[in-house]
Order: sequence, then C-alpha cells, then structure tokens
Amino acid sequence: VVREKDTCWEYAEKLEGNKVKCKFCLRILNGGISRLKHHLSRIPSKGVNPCSKVRDDVTDRVRALLASSAKRKKQQQQRPAEVVIQSIGDGTTACRSMTSMEIVPHVTTKVYPTAVVSVPAAPLTNEESAERSIAMFFFENKLDFGFARSPSYYQMIEAIGKCGPGFTGPSAEELKATWLGRIKSEVSLESKDAEKEWATTGCTVVADTWTDNKSRALINFLVSSPSRTFFLRSVDASSYFKNTKFLADLFDSVIQDLGPENVVQVILDSSFNYTGIATHLQQSYATLFVSPCASQCLNLILEEFSRVDWVRECTLQAQSISKFIYNDASMLELMKRFNGGQELIRTGITKSVSTFLSLQSMLKQKPRLKLMFNSSEYAAAASSLSCGNKPQTIASIVEDGDFWGAMEEIVAISEPFLKVMREVSGGKAAVGGIYEMMTRAKEFIRTYYIMDECKCQTFLDIVDRKWTDQLHSPLHSAAAFLNPSIQYNPEIKFLSLIKEDFFKVMEKLLPTPEVRRDITNQIFIFTRASGMFGCSLAMEARDTVAPGIWWEQFGDAAPVLQRIAIRILSQVCSSFTFEKNWNMFQQIHSEKRNKIDKESLNDLVYVNYNLRLSRQLRTNAAEVDPIQSDDIDMTSEWVEEGDSTSPAQWLDRFGSALDGGDLNSRQFNATLLGSSDNFFGL
Repeated sequence: VVREKDTCWEYAEKLEGNKVKCKFCLRILNGGISRLKHHLSRIPSKGVNPCSKVRDDVTDRVRALLASSAKRKKQQQQRPAEVVIQSIGDGTTACRSMTSMEIVPHVTTKVYPTAVVSVPAAPLTNEESAERSIAMFFFENKLDFGFARSPSYYQMIEAIGKCGPGFTGPSAEELKATWLGRIKSEVSLESKDAEKEWATTGCTVVADTWTDNKSRALINFLVSSPSRTFFLRSVDASSYFKNTKFLADLFDSVIQDLGPENVVQVILDSSFNYTGIATHLQQSYATLFVSPCASQCLNLILEEFSRVDWVRECTLQAQSISKFIYNDASMLELMKRFNGGQELIRTGITKSVSTFLSLQSMLKQKPRLKLMFNSSEYAAAASSLSCGNKPQTIASIVEDGDFWGAMEEIVAISEPFLKVMREVSGGKAAVGGIYEMMTRAKEFIRTYYIMDECKCQTFLDIVDRKWTDQLHSPLHSAAAFLNPSIQYNPEIKFLSLIKEDFFKVMEKLLPTPEVRRDITNQIFIFTRASGMFGCSLAMEARDTVAPGIWWEQFGDAAPVLQRIAIRILSQVCSSFTFEKNWNMFQQIHSEKRNKIDKESLNDLVYVNYNLRLSRQLRTNAAEVDPIQSDDIDMTSEWVEEGDSTSPAQWLDRFGSALDGGDLNSRQFNATLLGSSDNFFGL
C-alpha cells in the first residue's frame, strides 16, 4: 500500500508480479517503481535503459526525487545520532553513542539527578549547507518560492554540481553584458524557425493589454502559429490608447513587420475600441480576420452566470463555509484530516472561474464535509471558538439540501463553458472546434432545463449576448465547416446553418473569379469525401489528428481549398493564460530609465517572456489545467473575511482595469516588492 503512494506511479502502469509499464515509451520493466525512476531519469543505472520519449520536465522531477532520496540515505549513514548523557544517581553518567554503539567509560559530572543533556547537533552536511545557501539566496532577494519548481532551476543546480569546487558563477556584469545577449540570440533563432511555417499555416497576432486608473496603457504583442507562440514586443500606448487611428497605425506596423501575407488573424481584447480598429484593419488588409479573445468572452459569460440571484446566493453561502474553515487553524486542520489533505476551494485565472471551480470542488467534497460537521471533533473544536452562533450557522448550511441542490445546478450548467474555456485557453489551435463546443454547451442548457423554461431562457440569453453578439464570427463557422471531425459526423445538425458564413469566408479569401475558378468542385470533393478524403487513413484520422495536419496530409485533391483550410484551422482564438508581471513591463517604459537601461530591460523581457512560452509549449496539456492555478489565493473572497473585496485583491486576467499582477505571483510580490523595487537590478 505504501508503494502505491509513490508520486512516480502516475507515469507507469502496474502489471502482474513486480513489473511496471512506462506510459511514455510503453517499455515493460522488471523491478518495480525503483527501476522506473532510473528509466525516467535517463541516467543509465543498474542496467536500466533510459526512456527515449519522456518529457524534460518529468525527467527533472524524477531526478530531484532520486537526489532527495540519496541525500536522506547519506544523512542517515553519516550523521551520528544524538548523544544522551543521563544521571545514574551517584554523580556519574553513562553515555551511549548510537553511531559506535559502544559504552563510553563513566565520567564524573556535576548534574542534577534527573537531568537530560543533549549534545549539539552534528555540523551540516554538504547537501544541507548547499540547501541553506540556496534558501538564503531566495530570502535575501525576495524570490517567489514557486521559482524552485522551474525546470531551469533544476538544470542550474545540476550544471553547477558538474563544475565541482572553485566554480564562482557569472558576475552581475557578465549576466547583463554577455549572457543576456547570448540567450536572446538563442531565443531569436527559435522564433526564426517558427517563421518558416508561416507561408503554409499563417499566423495570428495577439494583442494583450494592461491599463490602470492613471491612464496608463501597455500593449504586449505576441505571434502564434502551430509550432509555437512567441513574444514580439511591449508598447506604451498611454498617450494614444483612445485614438483609433494611432492604434490602427501601431497594428499596421506589427503586421508589416511580420508580412501581411502571413497574418491570418488579429485577436483583440475588450480594452480596445474593437469596431474601429477592426474596420480599419480589414479595410487595409482584405484577407485579414479580426476577432475578440474567446477566453475573455467566456469569462464574461461566467461572470453574468454568477450574478443571477439564486446563483449569487448559493455562492455567498459556499463562501461563508470556506471563510469559516480557512480563517481558523483548528477548522482548517480538521477539514484537511477529513478530506485527505485536499484544499476545499480552487483558484482560477479570473474571479469568475475561481467561483465555479470552487463550487465544483466543494460539491465533490460534500460527503466529507457533512461527515466533518457532524463529528464529535467538530463539536469539540467549535465549542472552543469565540464567534457566537457562527459554527451552528455554518453547520446548518452544510445540512441544507436546497443549498446542495442549487450547487449541483450551478456546477452542471457551468462545466460545459469551463470545458470550452480550457480548450481555447491552452495555446493550441482551437478555432476549428469553438463553434461546435459552444453549440453543445447551449444544447446542454436546453436539455438540463427542459422542464424549466424560465431558467433555461435566462442562461441562454446570457450566452447569446456574449457569443452571438460579440464573439462569434464567420471565421468560426468556416473553421467548423472545414473541420473533418465535424463535417463527416452524422450527429452534427448545424452544417446547413454555417454554410452561408463559410461561403462568405471563401469570397473574402478568394476575391476574384480567376482564383476561385475550381473552388466549387474542390468543396464538392471534400464534402462528399471523394478520393483521398475518403481513404481509410483519412477516415481513421478525422477525430484523432489536428484538423490542419489532416488537411495537409489528405487534401491534395483540392489544392486551393487545402491551403485555405490549413491557414484557417491552424489559428488560436484566445490570448494566453500564464502569469505575467506587469510591473516589469511598466519598468521598461519608465521615463526615469536611461536608454541603456531600457535596452537591457527590453532584452530581458523578451527573453523572459519567450522562455516561459517555450516552457508552456513543452508542458503536457494533460498535466496542466490552463484555467486553474496550483496555489490557493489567500486574499480572495473565498478566504478573506470582510464585506467586500478590495479591487487590488482580485487582479483578473481579463478586463480593462488590471492593477498590475496576476493570481499566481500577486500574493508574494504585493507583500515583498515595494513600489521602488527594481527588477533584475537594471
């Protein structure tokens, strides 16, 4: 039973006997989890062949586990046990060394009859001394503890270990003058490799915006294509953010830098004058599509869901439970004992996402919560609290069937939209599936509330206001029409509804009769699954291969339609959800900085942003929820007591009044980083 708790079991399948099967390369190993760890670490050992398909982040994690295990064993072997000197009653003492297990000759000492004296602990081992130094570095420089989870942290530790004694590391000047430029060149080369595919797949320009209450407006420009997304630059648009003409000129310059023939789509968030910029760009570039951020629109749907009266009432009751537990150490400890150490709530990328993820989590733990609030341990702990009738009030909510019934409804109707948000927020090309996913989400509401027309209409009206009126575009319809998993699915009923939008897109991308001479015949071949479209391999790959890749492999019989399909289906439909520290971007554009400092900080931001985008690319989407944070936000309205939450406590990922930060880094930075703190010493 103990062995089953080993964290490495998630990478293996247990077989009969003492065999395990690696989930990456499917190799079967004898010897259990220990040999699997050596296999995944890619360090040849004990006759175990390294795994050829394991991801780098998994290798780093397993190596850290092996190193930790080896360190513990070494400490047990090297460190002498505590030596106890105890009175024997006649003024003499006996001393036993647990290391040598030999009796030390009696010595005379002046002690009290029952005294126990402990010899000071042994000096730190080399490993402990190294760990202490690393910890001191973190504390002294106010570094987020989460940095220790970074793959580059483990790579750094391993590389330093290989250097041996005498290695001093680069100086501050070497980091700034030498290594920043070298790493920037490496990152730039990676982006150049991604540019090679643009002629085939096209790319999407994503404009990510931050504004504050002081008329400050910063815009980050990113470029996305199937192989990767990379950061271009950050622009201070404060002086002209409300001027559509100036902003349109800014977007013009970005598109010209990338090549107008390569840019398929521009994604804007709600901070912009969407209509004005979209009109200008589409007049200037006839084949360009301008779309709102899908994640942001979905967040607005969830936000309006949370404002429905009965949903808000249920949420407030749930928050009263979580606040009661998280604001008392004894209750928090009791809750962790009853639910196996799990957190009761979740933190999402926005306030609204956090609400529905937390309700979902609380509903899953309903049986354990009820068991806890009906236990003798709870009664004893509650009796010691000085908060009046609050323990009884909270317990009555937990026992309220109507409360749990409302929560079940909320979780049911929100889950389809959280699912869509996960799909479009992960950085992958999701434009080919968003129409179907939204159609299914709306259909779920109709089915769920088939006996309650009033509630059904309430939620559908919210969805239609955001999806139909704001988010949906002909590009989504065309992408759905060209998606083989939709086109050939007999259960899909909306193809006739999107056909008109599909033809509008064809006319936009093929503006003259000459270029669309054979397009009708090619569309017919595709919809009838003729030729290669209908071969066994193509049929088997319809639901298992990315739509853009499917067209590249099987669309040769319709070359014009093939090129259009690949370019459309290769696009994202949202900006990106990993954390950003907007304070760093503010520093780039600070008027107090001289030109040299700004150049260095610009380079640093370029490197930092792109390294994290690259890390996100290497991370398995199955292991990371793109809409959920690993840590609990202890300043949220699910934890912090009070009648209202300060705007600074909820820095939503989306919206036009962000305060500079993100859900993951805010808690640490707000506490330790003052307004005068400079990043990286630049």
